[in-house]
Amino acid sequence: MILHTVPVLFQWLFKTRLWKKSAGEDTLYLTFDDGPVPGVTDYVLQELAKRNQKATFFVVGDNVQKYPTLAQEVISEGHKIGNHTFNHLNGWKTKNPAYLSNIELCDRVLWDVLGIKTELFRPPYGLIKSSQAEQVSKFHTIVMWSMLSGDYDQSLKSEVVLRNSIRYTKAGSIAVFHDQLKTTKVLQKILPPYLDYIQENGWKTDVL
Repeated sequence: MILHTVPVLFQWLFKTRLWKKSAGEDTLYLTFDDGPVPGVTDYVLQELAKRNQKATFFVVGDNVQKYPTLAQEVISEGHKIGNHTFNHLNGWKTKNPAYLSNIELCDRVLWDVLGIKTELFRPPYGLIKSSQAEQVSKFHTIVMWSMLSGDYDQSLKSEVVLRNSIRYTKAGSIAVFHDQLKTTKVLQKILPPYLDYIQENGWKTDVL
């Protein structure tokens, strides 16, 4: 079962991590994980550009290395990039030295390929050990979310994903979608109406 929103108690227990923002009652924070991936990331960029909306992309370093032009396009379009490890590692299943080195490798790729440094990090799957988080937070803000779309769950119909995404989106929400091959079909169905919903309700979008 997908928890589309995170219980307040859980957010309080891990209060050093960023779960939502309160920059204004009319502002939302769209985020996309796992890219850049040709055919998906560029589709997302096109849909955002149609509405002049901005987002933060948590990229996998290996994908940046494979598709540098697409990664650069994310920046050129006025969006922001965050670190999502080099190999999309599960922190709970990875020893600390390997996990931290993988994050550093992603940072190095972002600098070498794109010439940027990011202060943002999101753990793949949202899973990171406290001992890892303690080290990561010395150099990065650990960004979680307050709305998880569930677009990656292929057992969910697209209309269910869209309905839940709208239901759990609030002012200041950090909303998570994924620009990866597995989500291509569902994104094509849900992203345009979701972005339209934001626009029609007078909500602005901003980068983290």
